[in-house]
Amino acid sequence: IPVGAGFIISDAEAAALLARKDADYSQVVRRYLIGDDIANDPQQAPSRWIIDFGLMSLEDAQKYPGALSIVRERVKPERDTNNDPGFRQKWWLFGRARGEMRTALVGTVRYAALIGQGKRFLASWQPIAVSPSNLVNVACFDDDFSMGILQSRAHIAWAWHQASTLKGDLRYTPTSVFMTFPWPDGATDEQRHTVADACVRLLARRTEICTGEQIGLTTLYNRMDDGAYTDLKSLHKNLDEAVAACYGWPKKIAQDDVALVAHLSDLNRAIATGQRPYRPFEA
Repeated sequence: IPVGAGFIISDAEAAALLARKDADYSQVVRRYLIGDDIANDPQQAPSRWIIDFGLMSLEDAQKYPGALSIVRERVKPERDTNNDPGFRQKWWLFGRARGEMRTALVGTVRYAALIGQGKRFLASWQPIAVSPSNLVNVACFDDDFSMGILQSRAHIAWAWHQASTLKGDLRYTPTSVFMTFPWPDGATDEQRHTVADACVRLLARRTEICTGEQIGLTTLYNRMDDGAYTDLKSLHKNLDEAVAACYGWPKKIAQDDVALVAHLSDLNRAIATGQRPYRPFEA
């Protein structure tokens, strides 16, 4: 959460900073991703730029004088009047820089960006250099199996079951949805490979359609619901069935929201009461 509109800069300002020779400004001038980008851009790419000093000390931030001068001019005056002493004292940093998230992402080249609020649950891969806004949830995965689980009907049905809604829109929060979603921790290597392969093929076809027709994911899935892109729909079915297999469930419930939620609820209850071990993210 930046806490200061002045962190956001124009394309021209970003280009000017990145062209400077006094420092590598790509370390602090980053693309800024919002939920609308995921929903409406054909490549789910960020449409804006932001100055992001991460968790740098002021001494380190001073190594990028061009960027710091912008923040000093546009953000500091606002921060100087903020009631939060931390915001006032560390005016060059985002108000909520999410250090835990940044630490978790170390060593990865991409992450799964999940839309925080919208008429659909949508997710896309983002390069590690992209700075996510506070309305984008970040799952610190970079493997295709995990993305496949997130894209599956099981996960989406659970999201709608657990999440609150605002004017009919899904509000996906980590605490209510992700942390309560029982991961298929007993999947075999073969099952994991099948899910990963299904996810790769689905996302490749999705990208092909969006790029070729210059449409976003919202338009894509609206059209698919109307009967278009039957091959993409089949790819989703393949993924859903592969994920159901990871849980040991029959194919017939792979796209049945009611049955999926019932099975997931039973599994959630067994985990919560200690009836079965649960180590979803162990290597």
